[in-house]
Amino acid sequence: MKIISFGDIHEDTGSLIKIKPDLETADLIALSGDLTNCHGKNETKKVLDAVRKYNKRLLAMYGNMDRSEVDAYLTQEGINLHGNGYMFGDVGIFGCGGSSPTPFHTPSEISETDIERFLTTGYDKVKDAQWKIMVCHTPPKDTATDIVRSGMHVGSQTVRDFILEHKPHVCISGHIHESRAKDKVGDTVVLNAGMFRDGWYIEVVIEKNNLTAVLKSFA
Repeated sequence: MKIISFGDIHEDTGSLIKIKPDLETADLIALSGDLTNCHGKNETKKVLDAVRKYNKRLLAMYGNMDRSEVDAYLTQEGINLHGNGYMFGDVGIFGCGGSSPTPFHTPSEISETDIERFLTTGYDKVKDAQWKIMVCHTPPKDTATDIVRSGMHVGSQTVRDFILEHKPHVCISGHIHESRAKDKVGDTVVLNAGMFRDGWYIEVVIEKNNLTAVLKSFA
């Protein structure tokens, strides 16, 4: 199974053509939040339609820069990863959107308690999967994926604790544009591709008893 994932699109889909081969050959596209710039359903639909030109096998979640109506719209579309989980053979994918509180009062911030609740609800739907992929817009705290320009780690302690307890094989995150990186929490590979228009995305490939998860560049 090949999963292509990216987020922090912020309505800029112009670079999708640059990853056309990977989009078209993926078994699943997972969008990890911040589809819009503080907008709602209409702008989200444009993003989804742009991706669906290449591949209709799509799951998505809202990020902190998406209005709450985006969450409802993705549920209506039957593709919402937030607080949800999906099984694809022996692969389970689950997630949590929004973000932990920020100083900027963005449209869709949720509490650490809610992050744990949504992750748990999604995880419970895939807990028996051989391979577990976690998609969380907020990265885990104290990793290479959650560092802002000042050098502070601003990720979620709840996300980190959840990873250490439940041990998903991969955690795909985003949110912190300047913190594109690959890291590990315990045995879990953690990836943040940064803002999509900056030229990076994530590829997860699962074959029999082997999983690889890498950052790829189209810049």
